[in-house]
Amino acid sequence: MQLEMSATPIPASSDDAVIQAMDQLVAVMHEISHRNEEAARRVAEIREMRAQGLSYRDIATREEKPRLVELTRENLDDLLDAGGRLRRTAARTLHEQGLTMEQIAELLGVTRQRVSALLRSRRAV
Repeated sequence: MQLEMSATPIPASSDDAVIQAMDQLVAVMHEISHRNEEAARRVAEIREMRAQGLSYRDIATREEKPRLVELTRENLDDLLDAGGRLRRTAARTLHEQGLTMEQIAELLGVTRQRVSALLRSRRAV
């Protein structure tokens, strides 16, 4: 497979918004991995407390913070934020480089209407 060369200048990686968004996503994924390890440890502790006969009421009042449900919510929130940032950045960059909204939708696996919303979005990228 041969790659088609573009007339669009390629920015230095420090100026490349898509690379920066991908780097942020990877950083979030590393943080999520740490939280997942903590969540797995917490599940093991809860199982042990249940095996000892403690009620969920007793367990919930003893659980250290952030609680298991908080760890899960933080993971979801962070992943949605980083994934959204990458999707917006990629959509804008691809559009600036001449792809149609239909082509971008196909590449990103979203609808054309979603691409339109991504391009209109004023959220920080």
